[in-house]
Amino acid sequence: MAKTYKPLRDQLIVKPTTREETTKSGIVLPDTARERPQEGTVIAVGPGRIDDSGKRIPMEVKVKDKVVYGKFSGTELDKDTDDEVLVMEEKYIFAILS
Repeated sequence: MAKTYKPLRDQLIVKPTTREETTKSGIVLPDTARERPQEGTVIAVGPGRIDDSGKRIPMEVKVKDKVVYGKFSGTELDKDTDDEVLVMEEKYIFAILS
């Protein structure tokens, strides 16, 4: 049964792109040697943060956006399953890919 997440404030949930399992020359890489992906698809977004005056600042990213994020950004959820996702703050998103 798949879990459903609803992020709070300026948090979002990203599904990382698939990691490369072999090099271009055909060498199979173990899990420990693979590069952590820095691209993914946004699968859920929070409502946005609230500034000092109490006004809600809406999120710039939306569900289904392809994004680039920092190499060590986010916290892994469900890392023991095939549904690996990351939860992170919007400030760690560097770009939206078009």
